[in-house]
Amino acid sequence: MNGVTVEAQSLLTEACHADAVIVGSGIQTRDVAANPVLMRQLQLDPSRQLLGAQCSGTLILAKLGLLSAMPACTDLTTKPWVQEAGVEVLNQPFYARDNLATAGGCLSSVYLAAWVMAKREGVDAAASALHYVAPVGEKDAYVEQALKNITPYL
Repeated sequence: MNGVTVEAQSLLTEACHADAVIVGSGIQTRDVAANPVLMRQLQLDPSRQLLGAQCSGTLILAKLGLLSAMPACTDLTTKPWVQEAGVEVLNQPFYARDNLATAGGCLSSVYLAAWVMAKREGVDAAASALHYVAPVGEKDAYVEQALKNITPYL
């Protein structure tokens, strides 16, 4: 989209063995979610993996049946498709329960990254990483905002 290309670094099935998987967003997500060959390869397991999704990636987790017991966040375009999959969509940037997290809006991806870091390495490690990448002059406010969004779900 918009000239950005992504090249595969590994096979899709390798995600099934990862400690954490973040499902991103894209203009072909609905096609992926409707493709049984691709979807069967995603044997994701929240009992042993951290699983997150940003924007239309939430549709993938919904179609895999992973969000049936929880509400989720997504972008406004994807919202009706996620609702059609039987998932309540919240009007907020981030939501998590146990090892599943969703975020709505492109810039909410930082909340997913912070959530993974906090779950794996602790809140201080997440705060430190966020502080490092935050805009100059906004570092403290940036970290505070991100932590405000993720800490209720840790």
